[in-house]
Amino acid sequence: MLEWLEYTSLSIWVAESIWGYPIMLSLHIIGLAVVVGIFTVYNFHLLGLFNSLEFEPFLDFFRIAWLGLLVNFVSGFTLFSSQATFYVTNIPFLVKIFSIIGGSLLAFKIQLRLQSNVNTWDKRTTQPNKKDHSYAVISLVLWTSAIFGGRLIAYL
Repeated sequence: MLEWLEYTSLSIWVAESIWGYPIMLSLHIIGLAVVVGIFTVYNFHLLGLFNSLEFEPFLDFFRIAWLGLLVNFVSGFTLFSSQATFYVTNIPFLVKIFSIIGGSLLAFKIQLRLQSNVNTWDKRTTQPNKKDHSYAVISLVLWTSAIFGGRLIAYL
């Protein structure tokens, strides 16, 4: 199946054309900047940094982050298809994929916590608790692992 994927017209375009790989990689980096940027600022805010920010705008930012994740999925799958048989056994790639899955699932859980607590957190009647802080730290570790895994693919 992976060999078949490598011989599809899309994966051949990515692997062999002068524009395919750079276009997909650029889209992938833009998606990464959106996703990791938004989640990182939010996680830092959960940990007590940027206290002048309110929590409510992050509800809209999370929608943009999910769009960035969709861009990453499409561009990432396209990049994967060009060398699927290599990537499926590459440890940094597997670390990246599992980190993205874990980070995405945790981001969804964090978003649900935000939706249920946004009013009280912004009014400062309650504050994010230790559970929220733990989620933020784990999220930061997962997204950092995804970035490091992605970069190490080229070198290992």
